Amino acid sequence: MRFPNRKLHTAVDGEDAGVSAHFRNPLVHELRFTPLQKLKIAVMTVTLFPVRLLFAAFMMLLAWPFAFVATVGRSEDAVEPLSWWRWLVDLVLKAIMRAMWFSGGFHWVRVKGRPALPSEAPILTMAPHSSYFDAIPVTMTMASIVMKAESKDIPVWGTLIKFIRPMFVSRSDQDSRRKTVEEIKRRACSDGEWPQIMIFPEGTCTNRSCLIAFKPGAFIPGVPVQPVLLRYPNEMVRINSTPKQGVFKILWLTLCQLHNSVEIEYLPTYTPSEEEKKDPALFANNVRRIMAKALGLRIIDYSFEDCQLAMAKGPLQLPKHTCLLEFGRLVRRLGLKAGVTDEVLHEEASRARELCGSRLDVEGFSQYLNQPMTEAVQDIFSLFEEHGKMDVREYVLALSVVCRPFRYLETIKLAFRMFEAQEDGAVVEDELAVILKTALGIGDFAVCDLFRAIDCQDKGKITFDDFCRFLENCPDFVEQYHCLSEPIPQPSRGSTSPSVSQPSTNGFCADFSPRDPSTHSKKQN
Repeated sequence: MRFPNRKLHTAVDGEDAGVSAHFRNPLVHELRFTPLQKLKIAVMTVTLFPVRLLFAAFMMLLAWPFAFVATVGRSEDAVEPLSWWRWLVDLVLKAIMRAMWFSGGFHWVRVKGRPALPSEAPILTMAPHSSYFDAIPVTMTMASIVMKAESKDIPVWGTLIKFIRPMFVSRSDQDSRRKTVEEIKRRACSDGEWPQIMIFPEGTCTNRSCLIAFKPGAFIPGVPVQPVLLRYPNEMVRINSTPKQGVFKILWLTLCQLHNSVEIEYLPTYTPSEEEKKDPALFANNVRRIMAKALGLRIIDYSFEDCQLAMAKGPLQLPKHTCLLEFGRLVRRLGLKAGVTDEVLHEEASRARELCGSRLDVEGFSQYLNQPMTEAVQDIFSLFEEHGKMDVREYVLALSVVCRPFRYLETIKLAFRMFEAQEDGAVVEDELAVILKTALGIGDFAVCDLFRAIDCQDKGKITFDDFCRFLENCPDFVEQYHCLSEPIPQPSRGSTSPSVSQPSTNGFCADFSPRDPSTHSKKQN
């Protein structure tokens, strides 16, 4: 395996561009403070922070009875005429929410552009999504959103959420995604009868360094959408809450600032062409290009799932120069990740083991994938190719990593199954080097000292059980045995505190896009 120093496909201002594989992970947010800033935070923590937190909690409790009264007896399937008292409750709730944000330091909310009417743009697509404070435009417009079904059971919060008529996605209901998309279609095609739907198409929080791939769910109805941009031009703390980063930490740092700036910009309504109506992925990608150009951000064709791979922790945490992110993007583009289960991976491993004696050229690899010879197939082949040939076992191993990023031990077990000798189930040093290089997505891995440490009886081979026993005693073996020429970055104890963790969607951007392998990203014509 020779993972070359490849260029990844990104775009700046709508134009294609190449950037190094050493890109800034959009799910990592680093906070750097000077000694003076740390002193200010310490002072604000014991003075301003508790006052603001208590006032914000009080405003939410104050809003609860109004939201409760407005939702009693209301139909979930139809919109009743707006009576004078419901209109008054709507104004009161907006005022209370605005007071809550004001108490948190959001003294002025700068709004640019003209918000479209529901009849003009039934759907609002907002990006970049970087924080729970992105709820500010939701409370200003009282637009409907898509949320996890669990959110409605949260005391106080659940009642407030029900007031804006959200669409809930249930993890326990296998048919929930389809029902949510159908409900969005129904509301979007009501000629403005229903409130607008505000959707965060990125599907997760990022650090606003780029726009990752948009999920197609908001674009499936094929109706006009209005792109909405969010900016937080704060000097000291950039308001970011990347997935599971620590919500309280961001809340604390934000409330410790005297003033928090936020800008909301409404771009002109985007009406899809007939081609875009038939292809939600193309529709989503074209809207993303427009938003990226207005924001001055680059486009990266990585999805939430690709970033999830980069954030997976464990003994085999991916180094920053891994090429498995590029591999994941390519297999997603070809639809090769769709429907990959444990059973499928075991079947692929059996096929690969049967072919271990013969290395494939690019034509043979294309036939193995049952894919036509395309640029994407050639790109995947080039990641594993040596002297014009490749070992398909490496492809299966890499596929297992990108499909099961948090189950590294099962991936290693699958690798041993493909590489082990039939008589004793063991692998030799060179085979272990291939396994670990492929699992980490790198081209160079110093395995000599590591192999000797595992092979304590000096048999010249090791089994999966030997590897597991060693892993229990030395989970940081990659760093301890200096296996990488470029070490995996670790959180520093100084002024930098990277927030790295397993990502997940949050309540404001619950994933409802149908799992359709055909909806991969396409370039703008």
